[in-house]
Amino acid sequence: MTKQTIKTPELTRRGFIKAGAAAGTAAMLSGLFPGGVWAAGSEGLEKTTLKFGIIPLTDCAPIVIAREKGFFKKHGLDVEVSKEASWANIRDKVSLGELDGAHMLAGMPLAATLGVGANQQETVTAFSMDLNGNGITVSNELYERMLAADPAAMQGRPTSALALKKVIEEDKKAGREPMTFAMVFPVSTHNYEIRYWMASAGIDPDQDVRLIVIPPPQMVANLQSKNIVGYCVGEPWNQRAVEMGIGRSIITNYEIWNNNPEKVFGVTREWADKNPNTHKAAVRALIEAAQWMDKPENRDEVVKIISAKSYVNAPASVVENSMTGTWMYTKAEGPQKMPDFNVFYRYAATFPWRSHAVWFLTQMVRWGQIESAINFRKVAEQVYRSDIYRDAAKDLGIAIPTIDYKTEGSHAAGWTLDKATSPIAMGPDRFFDGMSFDPSRPVDYLKGFKVHAMKVSLDALAKANA
Repeated sequence: MTKQTIKTPELTRRGFIKAGAAAGTAAMLSGLFPGGVWAAGSEGLEKTTLKFGIIPLTDCAPIVIAREKGFFKKHGLDVEVSKEASWANIRDKVSLGELDGAHMLAGMPLAATLGVGANQQETVTAFSMDLNGNGITVSNELYERMLAADPAAMQGRPTSALALKKVIEEDKKAGREPMTFAMVFPVSTHNYEIRYWMASAGIDPDQDVRLIVIPPPQMVANLQSKNIVGYCVGEPWNQRAVEMGIGRSIITNYEIWNNNPEKVFGVTREWADKNPNTHKAAVRALIEAAQWMDKPENRDEVVKIISAKSYVNAPASVVENSMTGTWMYTKAEGPQKMPDFNVFYRYAATFPWRSHAVWFLTQMVRWGQIESAINFRKVAEQVYRSDIYRDAAKDLGIAIPTIDYKTEGSHAAGWTLDKATSPIAMGPDRFFDGMSFDPSRPVDYLKGFKVHAMKVSLDALAKANA
């Protein structure tokens, strides 16, 4: 991979909304429909009436926008969007065929295929829905305790968990029960992110705290009622707590891992095999929706659409904060610039990188969810179908990566991916603890973690991946 540093402009909130408007109407339309319009049914679609599931989070937007702005219809699909109550509902309804496909956590198709946490059901993804989008929020009371325990650790950003470790040590000395934190699902990015953040400070998330599962829309109410002291969740539920004055956002997942993968569009392997043309039509529609959404001048309309009761059901002012390039850590500070908090198309965001799949598999091993040796590459290639993405996207006139794996953690600034059909501008990919990830050496990567709960030996993994 040839690397070339490029400059990423600093955007103000106003600038984010208005950026790109000078490109002109003709250019905007050209970018919106680069591959022309497909006639409905012209590809021999196996199925045209579909039902896709979402969870009420801002990153459900590609599916919602593809429906509301006509991208699904453009590709011959009549899609109903079904708002689901939990990630378990999403998993089970896709598995049983009640949903044709769904908004899924990036690790969910991998877990379903391996039978981690549920009955085994081979599941695939050929489309990454977004990068970033999550945060860790704590109660005002815990924030004040952390500030008192280690003021220096609380001053810098990204904020480490060192102050939290000191609060935990104080509680242990006082004989108090471990504090309870929440995440959205055992194989969620949120679970791995809050664990990564805690473990980097020497906190054992399985011994030093309690980690429970709560559906995203219920996080704020549970924080307010003091059932939990903090959580990791997607938007708008961090900003909602901050806006209500009941919590403070400590760190975003963009800061934990710059431009990390977040959600994917998932279907069962059986459905993909039975409906290959329909699947590719859906991927094309989602790619075009993501392109449209990442135009800054369209973000206000995205906010208006997804904040509706039928989708995210949150105040537009709360959804707008993160969706339009800012982030509010505390109500007193007000919005801070974070233009890459929500990335839907830029930086090859829609491409299902198999290296991302390998990273999630290492975390499943790290925290004891995978108990026998697996071949990381084999599983990644079975589940993350970059081949389907390329086939679907080839006529859209977009730049497509020609590789499936890339390292993470080595770029502190923007860079250019030359191993593509045309060069792609990429964003930073640093981990906040300075680690790097080489997908060709997953076992060596696992050796670097001092805090873990592995149930499979590294020797067995090494043999399986030789």
